[in-house]
Amino acid sequence: MANAAVPAVAAVALALSACSLSACSPGVERTAGAAGLHDPYFPKMGNGGYDVTHYDLKIDYDPASRRLTGETEITARATQALSAFNLDLRGLSVEAVTVDGTDARVDRAGQELTVRPPGTLAEGDTFRTVVRYSGIPGTITDPDGSREGWLPTADGALALGEPTGSMAWFPGNHHPSDKAAYDVQVTVPEGLQAVSNGELRREQTQNGRTTFTWHTPEPMASYVATVAIGTFDMNRYETKADGDGENGENGKSGKGLPVLTAVDPAQADQSEKPLDEIPDVLAWAEENFGPYPFSTSGAIIERPGDADYALETATRPVFPGAPETDLLVHEVAHEWFGNSVTPKSWQDMWLNEGFATYAEWLWQEDHGGDSAQQTFDALYRGGHGDAAPENDAEEGTEDKTEDQAETEAIWSFAPADPPSAAEISDVTVYLRGAMVLHKIRQTVGDDTFHDILKGWTVAHRHGNANTADFTAYVEKKAPGKDFTGIWDDWLYGKGKPDHA
Repeated sequence: MANAAVPAVAAVALALSACSLSACSPGVERTAGAAGLHDPYFPKMGNGGYDVTHYDLKIDYDPASRRLTGETEITARATQALSAFNLDLRGLSVEAVTVDGTDARVDRAGQELTVRPPGTLAEGDTFRTVVRYSGIPGTITDPDGSREGWLPTADGALALGEPTGSMAWFPGNHHPSDKAAYDVQVTVPEGLQAVSNGELRREQTQNGRTTFTWHTPEPMASYVATVAIGTFDMNRYETKADGDGENGENGKSGKGLPVLTAVDPAQADQSEKPLDEIPDVLAWAEENFGPYPFSTSGAIIERPGDADYALETATRPVFPGAPETDLLVHEVAHEWFGNSVTPKSWQDMWLNEGFATYAEWLWQEDHGGDSAQQTFDALYRGGHGDAAPENDAEEGTEDKTEDQAETEAIWSFAPADPPSAAEISDVTVYLRGAMVLHKIRQTVGDDTFHDILKGWTVAHRHGNANTADFTAYVEKKAPGKDFTGIWDDWLYGKGKPDHA
């Protein structure tokens, strides 16, 4: 991993000339930004001293050699006077780095790329960093054993970022607390497609290669950025606008919401029914959670095995094979809970997964399935309600054993305090997180509970929030109600609460 270092003499000259800036005047404290944000589960992820506002990614990928060539321009604002700052980047060779058009010195240590601009950046300065890099991007194995990062597929590749995978294919401030707008330009061999988040702005073929340009104006965390490269059946349409000609707050006055789906041809037949449900799921979710927070929607359906899980990549969730309706509802709900209202740290993962799981319960309740109360009661007793198997005796016994192990795991730790990084996506975070929400609903009643769901997404729209923010919000919306038992026993307590 070669360093793009400025020769010593040139570096001195650049530093001296830069000291005409006010940031180099006597009395201005010049410090390096922190090489990590001390997240309780991923302490090295993210970086201090600046806030990213925009990423402009240009990548060129050759599936045959698996080689990626990239250029990332990062627009950021210094939150302190910076003599140096860090970016997260795993693997890949860095060829050059500039800050505001001037060459910068670079050091590499593991996933940390330390950038030393020729002069100090003053607090409040907006600056642009351009990193040119190349190599074969890697796949990362999470503490829980799942794969993320850059995943080669039979006809291309798939980039998934939760929680640390985005650093495998572009440099950045890879922590959910730093959100930014994105432009993503991907060049691939002619005949392949490249799908990303947001709106497709341009598609151009030249000299045997096609470039796809995608734009996401709303801020999103890097872990929900994605690129899917391969052969896809792509379909574009608009949902119907509501009766008054408005479609939430997506800026498409008088029109519906643009939807773009990309489906591996091998999954086309199986995917037709769930994809047809997208408009209904979006309309139902807006009724329950408030205005849709992004300017476009859709889905990416890859082949089973291309990924081990579905992921709520912003505006366009990724599915490994055609999803069941409940899974589609879950991932669409993440547009509100996770993609728009994003955790301040990975400890707050239940604010993503508990809410998306409870969305499944609400959907079932509204569409002829078990009520949320029945689902809650079944989990508390150790069953699965509608999910209980109805197979022959031998297969049912095996499934019941698995169900019993899963429901026992619900009580293994507090959803707001996973014991390690390996448990942040554990069943406890999903199911017991949803049970916390149902306990709130029991306490405040349906009307206030739905006001809480909608108000929460508006209060923190396109922002970050943690568990303390949520509990304070609930208490504010339901004055006079006592939530002590819910917080102590269900949210932060260990073991199974005595009473459902």
